Amino acid sequence: MLRSVASQLTENEGAVQPQAFLEAYRWMLLARILEDKLASLYRGGKIHGGVYLGRGQEALSVSVGQSLRKGDFFAPLIRDQAGRLAFGEPLVDAVRTYLGSPVGPMRSRDGNVHRGRPKEGIWPMLSHLGATIAVVNGVLLARRLKGIRGSVGVASLGEGGTSTGAFHEALNQAAIEKLPLVLVIANNQYAYSTPCTRQYACANLVDRAIGYGVQGHRLDGTDLVECLRVVGGAIQRAREGHGPQLVIGELLRLCGHGEHDDAGYIESRLKQSPLGRDCLSLAKMTILERRWADHPQLETWRQAAFKQVENTIIKVQHEPPPDPYQEDWTVLASRHLTEMAHLERTSS
Repeated sequence: MLRSVASQLTENEGAVQPQAFLEAYRWMLLARILEDKLASLYRGGKIHGGVYLGRGQEALSVSVGQSLRKGDFFAPLIRDQAGRLAFGEPLVDAVRTYLGSPVGPMRSRDGNVHRGRPKEGIWPMLSHLGATIAVVNGVLLARRLKGIRGSVGVASLGEGGTSTGAFHEALNQAAIEKLPLVLVIANNQYAYSTPCTRQYACANLVDRAIGYGVQGHRLDGTDLVECLRVVGGAIQRAREGHGPQLVIGELLRLCGHGEHDDAGYIESRLKQSPLGRDCLSLAKMTILERRWADHPQLETWRQAAFKQVENTIIKVQHEPPPDPYQEDWTVLASRHLTEMAHLERTSS
């Protein structure tokens, strides 16, 4: 039988403050409303390409974005909309990318989750799962060589990505170099449709931390209090020089791999288990039980988030569509490098 939310708070509250919890809840709420709207637009034929939702993973994701600070960087995964928003990604970036706006961060060249703002510390997501960790390692090593201290890099991954060679090589490198890397794994029980029982044989993924000589943390990914406490603590340990931290969040993906997938393969016993709890609903219960806000206040926040999403979508829908005749595409984003390469070819 599940423990009450109040008893969980007694055990796990730690340094989590009400204001931090409420802020995280509002980012989760905004992410959920945004993604519900994107799913609706997809079903209406307004979005080309895939739509991938973070339903059920918002608590783990937002804990990353909210625990980072300016100067850190975050390499998110496809279900990290809540964390992106909490770390500073403008809402309009997500909408423009999905709707193919030429003034968006991808300039109509990608239709969903590969957007980013590297200068602000938000890395574009890599579809080659596991490869992101090596990229984060590279940035951390570069900063070390430049004498930059005190920053942390977070790489997000699903449990399926831990089966790739890139995961093992990069984690081993980070451990040897004692990099301030925090690797956050959302163990949502399925790598697309492949269950955990066909992915790894260890009792739990956190056991892998021992083999690499890094510190491991396992948490209930449906519990926002625990996510904020454990993820925040892992990030702080990395910042203080304790080397890489491996965080495993146990939860269930409450949707298909993408909106094209009905998720019929997800076992009903998992849906009925504690893993199948909705982290957003649980966070709302926590707020009400702790009397940090009341029903009218929560409804005000929901309406405000809904209006923000609606206004942003209306704004983007009125922006001009991409025009291939106005396209100024180059192989490299740094145009001067492309021009230099062209000059070298023509002169030789």
